[in-house]
Amino acid sequence: MRYGLQQFFLIAVLFCMAGVAFSQEQPSLRNRADELFRKYEYANAAALYVKLVDTKRPRLQDLERLAYSYVQMNDYESAENWYARVVEMEGSEAGNHLLYGDVLKANGKYVEAKQQLEEYARETGNAEVVAVAIAGCDSAVVWMAHPTVHQLRNEGINTSLSEFSVFPLGDQVYYTGEPDGYMQGADRYGWTGHSFLRVYTADRLADNTLTDAVLAIESLNNAPYHIGPVAANANGDTLYVTRTYPGKDGNITKEAGGKYRTQKLELYVYTRLPDGTWAAEPFVYNNVSEYSVGHAALSGDGNILYFVSDMPGGHGGTDIWYSERQGDGSWGVPVNAGGAINSAGDELFPNIGPEHTLYYSSDGFAGMGGLDVFRSTGEKTAWDKPENLRYPVNSSGDDFAYLTTYDGEEGMAGYLSSNRKGGKGRDDIYSFTYEKPKIIIILRGTTSDKASGERLPATTVTLFDGQRKIVAKKNSDGTGAFEFILDRNRTYTVLGQKTGYHADSAKVSTVGITKSDTLEVSLLLEPVFEVGKTFELENIYYDFDKHNIRPDAAVILDELVRTMRDNPTLKIELSSHTDSRGSDAYNEALSQRRAQSAVDYLVSRGIARDRMVAKGYGEKRLVNRCADGVPCSREEHQANRRTEVTVLSY
Repeated sequence: MRYGLQQFFLIAVLFCMAGVAFSQEQPSLRNRADELFRKYEYANAAALYVKLVDTKRPRLQDLERLAYSYVQMNDYESAENWYARVVEMEGSEAGNHLLYGDVLKANGKYVEAKQQLEEYARETGNAEVVAVAIAGCDSAVVWMAHPTVHQLRNEGINTSLSEFSVFPLGDQVYYTGEPDGYMQGADRYGWTGHSFLRVYTADRLADNTLTDAVLAIESLNNAPYHIGPVAANANGDTLYVTRTYPGKDGNITKEAGGKYRTQKLELYVYTRLPDGTWAAEPFVYNNVSEYSVGHAALSGDGNILYFVSDMPGGHGGTDIWYSERQGDGSWGVPVNAGGAINSAGDELFPNIGPEHTLYYSSDGFAGMGGLDVFRSTGEKTAWDKPENLRYPVNSSGDDFAYLTTYDGEEGMAGYLSSNRKGGKGRDDIYSFTYEKPKIIIILRGTTSDKASGERLPATTVTLFDGQRKIVAKKNSDGTGAFEFILDRNRTYTVLGQKTGYHADSAKVSTVGITKSDTLEVSLLLEPVFEVGKTFELENIYYDFDKHNIRPDAAVILDELVRTMRDNPTLKIELSSHTDSRGSDAYNEALSQRRAQSAVDYLVSRGIARDRMVAKGYGEKRLVNRCADGVPCSREEHQANRRTEVTVLSY
């Protein structure tokens, strides 16, 4: 959730009104795209750059800006597609390897990410720039192979938008989220194309389940732009709320050099009045003309206010600072919390747990990608060395706003926010528990070539749970063997993947197992890229008499996008076939339109058009007896309505 983190904090919010005119004259498509890009309206700029790069010789800068726009939109899958092309283009500079490596890391491709980061170091001779990122890649591989026993649950209040930063108060919580639709008095945020953030409340059950979410009262949501996250004192009658400074005139202004003015964040202190409303006062050390202040957290005794700022005197982009409560109740001059917990990167979302434990997120230490959650013990400027909480608390995405609601000898419970893959929306709230298992169930397996039977070492093996979330990930060893630890009463899928092979998977269940046990599985991967070989894309469906790509078909085509992206020399024919009903000429034209739509979709996802041929065969290549005039069932006709891929060269 970059606009809630680095974007939201460092660059803050632009007044990106959708109806602002760029000039009196109608600019060219590229001028419009570049203007949107300069205004940080990445969602709108990307839509135009996609059109500009659909040519045999796209401009490098257009590809770079398109890829970068997707990074800023948190669409790392699309960003990877485009950066794969950027780094292969003539004139591409070393910095693109760095950006590509960061994107690969965000997608959990640590081996490939390390290769790009090392290429950057080779071309520039500056290994120090990527040392921390490479260390993170190496660590992530180990952590995913040996995950902690944290159990994460995606909370039911999550939507397809963003929800994050839970702060519990009794049997309720505050959290930050994106409204579904326009808010009164505010337009959509051009950076992402979504509404500005607001504060919500939800009920908290005994097991930390969150339910019955509603927008918080108006007096907490009466600012025009981003609002949240929220922290509170022990009594819940004082809130510390992060808000985006709205400016004096509320209009976009263009500064010298053609750059657009951005707004800072500021911290507001809300005090509950007898009638239940809240009176808001700015934090005394806000200074929106110079720096941002936000993401507050109180010490256990309420006498130290920790917060995040990019004010002068820090160690990196944003640091953790603190103020001490004075005898008269005011807050003292901010002090930097020191270089032990602050890095050359960004520190964000602090929370204080029991025994002076600080939980916070950072991208400046070795981590799995984006923001990782770290833990340190101490106070003020005296802190122990930060400890990465590893996988699955951390992931290849942004992991932040970690908070404990229980921490005892028998385990731990709390909340975490993340934009990791497999969630419901852009950012999701997860509750977690931590308890060591009493029964040990081991899964042992092998990866082999299906054709020859030979073992396949260094095959990527991923363990998914029943909701298709990654539980663990590792490579099979030199003998093609692998091993995982499983939980009781759960179903799993284990997937083996290797370049040049079709993936193979198997279902595994521990339901009903009551004592320690060992399960076994064999994965057989079939060689794939033989010139002339044809395989069907299953479950590619079109509405009757239509050729547009449906959302369910897009999911299947995205797998083909990944195959094309990861095998840059692969060229294919993408063909569409109909059943025999309808005239020959009509079926051939319809199938051609469908094949072309599929190719167009792949082009929009970053695959060069000259690597694909669209071909509609109509009813010429039936796979069964259902020719003209032959009575057949719906299922038999459906078998002929298919989309196929034929390898032309590799």
